Amino acid sequence: MADETVNELLRRYKETGDIAIRNQIAEKYLYIADILAKKFVGRGVEYDDLKQVAAFALLRGIDRFDPELGMQFTTFITPTITGEIKNYFRDKSRMVKIPRRLSEISLAVKNFAVQYEAENGIKPSVRTIAQTLKLSEEEVVQALEVGGTLSLDSMAGGEDNEEKSLYALLADDDDQYESFETKEALRAAMQDFSDTEKKLIKFRYVDELSQSETAKRLGVSQMFVSRMERRLLLKLKENLQG
Repeated sequence: MADETVNELLRRYKETGDIAIRNQIAEKYLYIADILAKKFVGRGVEYDDLKQVAAFALLRGIDRFDPELGMQFTTFITPTITGEIKNYFRDKSRMVKIPRRLSEISLAVKNFAVQYEAENGIKPSVRTIAQTLKLSEEEVVQALEVGGTLSLDSMAGGEDNEEKSLYALLADDDDQYESFETKEALRAAMQDFSDTEKKLIKFRYVDELSQSETAKRLGVSQMFVSRMERRLLLKLKENLQG
């Protein structure tokens, strides 16, 4: 598949959101996910698990990539996949220290979310996860927090009850992959946030830092970050819905 053809597919996917086109692109570049997964073998995680993480990162990378920026897709996707694999190891090391039951739920939730997004092209809502896995929504929220993936993956209702991922709405000022309208919506929703609150959101969901790393940056305790994060996400959800 020539680069020109790949770029055309990427442009068509950007315009249409057709999952069949996304999967066609993924098949072309799955070998990169395979190579990167193999580099992390021997660190206590099975190859099949690493390959699944890498493949999911590839799909997310295709969603985020904008062919109009003039960057080669291979240049973009390699660090994207590597970063996701490193995050997986980081999350796994956290889970060693938590209760076994919660660890098992967190793994089940994460696996379901990966499969759901791969099949449907969107993230599952907390309600969908809870109903499918026969868990309470509180258990799902706790499990997602353990994996460091919560919060903005919960869903906020949009117009006509359409569900949107709050995580997908977050945009850094330098993020060229987000639309002007999206940035403005977030700025409006966060206009009454203090500087500290805005930093917390940026550290957690733009820079993708852990709660402990965020706490160090802010000079507070991890418990403080956890409590503030819960409050801010509810507030942000209400502002976006309003």
